[in-house]
Amino acid sequence: MNINFQEILSATMVLFAVIDIIGSIPIIISLREKAGHLNSGRASIIAAIVMIIFLFLGESILNLIGVNVNEFAVAGAFILFFIALEMILGVTLFKEGNTSPKVASVFPLAFPLLAGPGSLSTLIFLRAEYHAENIILAILLNAIIVYIVLKTSSKLEKILGQNGIVIIQKVFGVILLAIAVKLFTSNIQALFSQ
Repeated sequence: MNINFQEILSATMVLFAVIDIIGSIPIIISLREKAGHLNSGRASIIAAIVMIIFLFLGESILNLIGVNVNEFAVAGAFILFFIALEMILGVTLFKEGNTSPKVASVFPLAFPLLAGPGSLSTLIFLRAEYHAENIILAILLNAIIVYIVLKTSSKLEKILGQNGIVIIQKVFGVILLAIAVKLFTSNIQALFSQ
C-alpha cells in the first residue's frame, strides 16, 4: 500500500474541480424538478463505481473500441459544450427522455454529469502520475462531497433563491463553456500532432 496524503489531496482537488459539483447545483435542481426526486446515495455510489472501474479499465476499453484518450476528451468537450449552452441560453437541447427518479439518478446525474468524459479522462492522466489506491481514496472523498451537495441542494436552492440560481447557472455555464473549449483545443492539438 502506497498511501500518500499529498497525492490523495492533489487528486481530490483535481477531481473536485473537474466534477464541479457546486457548479452543477442549477442542473441538479432542474433535474429534481423534472424527476420529482433524485436518489443522492445511488447517484454518488454509481458515479464512484464508474470512476473506479474506468481508473483501471479506461484506457483498455478505449483501445478496444479504437478510441484514444484525446478523441474521448474531444467527444466529452462537445457534451460539456452543449450542457453549457443549455445553462447560458436557458434552452433544452437534449431530448427529454425518461425522467423517472430512478433513471434521472443514473442518467444524466451519475453519468455523464458526475462521472463524465472530463472526470474519466482526468482519471487516465492521474493514473500516470499517482498510485491507484490514492486515486481511489480521492474518488471516494469526492463521492462523499457529491452526496452532501446532492442531499442539501434543495436547502441551497432556498438560500440562493430563484434569482441566485439563475445567476449561478449563467456564471457556471460560461465556466463550463470555457472548460469545454480548453478540453477541445488541448486535445484537438494532440490529435493533429500524432
